[in-house]
Amino acid sequence: MPATPLAGLRVLEFSHTVMGPTAGLMLAELGADVIKVEPAPKGDHTRGLGGFAAGFFAAFSRNKRSLAIDLKKPEGQAVIHRLVPTVDLVLENYGPGTMERLGCGYEQLAPLNERLIYLALKGYLAGPYEHRPALDEVVQFQTGLAFMTGPVGQPLRAGASVIDILGAVFGVVAAQAALRERDQTGKGQRVGSALFESAAFLMSTHMAGMTATGLEARPMPARRGAWAIYEVFKTAGEGQLFIGVTSDQQWARFVEEFSLQELAADPRLATNFTRLQERSWLIPTLQEVLIKIPQTEVEARCERANVSWAPVGQPGDLFTDPHLLATGGLLDVFISRIGGTEGKKVGLPALPIEFGPNRDRPGIRRQAPRMGEHSLEVLAEAGYSSSDIANLVGSGAVVAMTD
Repeated sequence: MPATPLAGLRVLEFSHTVMGPTAGLMLAELGADVIKVEPAPKGDHTRGLGGFAAGFFAAFSRNKRSLAIDLKKPEGQAVIHRLVPTVDLVLENYGPGTMERLGCGYEQLAPLNERLIYLALKGYLAGPYEHRPALDEVVQFQTGLAFMTGPVGQPLRAGASVIDILGAVFGVVAAQAALRERDQTGKGQRVGSALFESAAFLMSTHMAGMTATGLEARPMPARRGAWAIYEVFKTAGEGQLFIGVTSDQQWARFVEEFSLQELAADPRLATNFTRLQERSWLIPTLQEVLIKIPQTEVEARCERANVSWAPVGQPGDLFTDPHLLATGGLLDVFISRIGGTEGKKVGLPALPIEFGPNRDRPGIRRQAPRMGEHSLEVLAEAGYSSSDIANLVGSGAVVAMTD
């Protein structure tokens, strides 16, 4: 059975793009009833994105319900105000001041529910920058992550929305902590997470290393490594493998497995520290050996030596990854801008967590919703009469999918 430890938790999600939707996805996949509040009449703008963002909506909206409301109308704001006493958590990642202009900021909602946890996911936490708009890529450049990722003189963003997703994770951690505190005090509170501070946190080890060594941080392609063998190697044909030999015990097993007796006996290579000093010739020497061996054989030998290794994969390889397929690590998701069961069905990664002695994984209960698919049922749950619902739909304050 899928793990649903947050069953019974009720969430209103005001979000778009990646950071907010990821936080909502985490809560929904863990069992919470997450109601995605989409702006009527067009819905979440992410549904219409193209390019590399074309799959954002489907990827981050599963296990959620959709309530489509025009929050620019007083009647739409009134619906949210009526729902707030029935929910545990509101999360939002709109620009600074947007929720307040829509009548749904923390100060406007908190008096309606003293137990409300309000999670604000922003570009910056409190400080001189807090009113700036921000993006994942912006803070990667701002904090030095792009500098550390690209070659020297060529700063480069990471190849995924790592800061959006990390910020969402930190936000959910804060929300869970606030829920735990509410168990003791009965009181809710506003909590927040932000892109800039999340990216800055990733720089902690580089900052500490600069302090410890007195040396400036260098981009990863030119870094001063901590391990002598920590490299991508070519194998026979077109293969490439990353191999990491991170201890002296691993080195002994590695050279034995590859019959490198001369290297094993070389006193210059006795410890990782001394091997680091010999990288200029050691890495090319190992490359000369490995490029003559088929990739599958190198993989088998590294496995027997119990050293870290990985093929240089691509995202598409994960669709057929045997480990993910064997452990419930891929969930069947329909990829569509519309929602529901339109589009192509593919396996997308589940949350990377497990629970209990059976190591249960979070699963999927519903596909990404169509816009306003659950508007009528959510309004009915809030106690609206049929005539009131009809008036809201007729005014355009609420959009409901009825087919």
